[in-house]
Amino acid sequence: MGKWYVTHSTLPLWKDKKDVSITYTPLPDGNSPQRTGRFNDLVEYYPSSAKPGSKPSTIAGTDHTLAVGRFTWRGNGLLFIASSKWQVLGCNTSDGEGSPTWAVTFFERTLFTPAGLDIYARSAEGLPKPLLKEIFEKIKAVDGDVAALSETFFEVERTKVTL
Repeated sequence: MGKWYVTHSTLPLWKDKKDVSITYTPLPDGNSPQRTGRFNDLVEYYPSSAKPGSKPSTIAGTDHTLAVGRFTWRGNGLLFIASSKWQVLGCNTSDGEGSPTWAVTFFERTLFTPAGLDIYARSAEGLPKPLLKEIFEKIKAVDGDVAALSETFFEVERTKVTL
């Protein structure tokens, strides 16, 4: 849960965007504060051409847990017609010293988007190059669509200036 930054992707959607982040917030079940396997998903990003002071574009949806590490997403509001299935392929969620927090996600193809991979970092600065190299090597070792997609990674633009 919390805020994650998309640092690398194979999804064409992010090619002309910058400062892409996703914030996951657990949803309670009625009167119970316990997690239910449902959570809100808020994507924020800027067009690459955004000027300082611009407001981010957003995509809001709700995720439902299908199994451990597997989810289905449905858009909110007018995006209710959009849905996708995704999963966490690997992660390091330890907040231990010297151990960056990261995740790799795989998105199945939908009517609107091709299948794709994202690398998330907890820090807006991204991940150290040696760690990225290790993550890329492990992704390439996965069979099928994941290995093929791994050849198309690009770095998602990040700015040092808060817009």
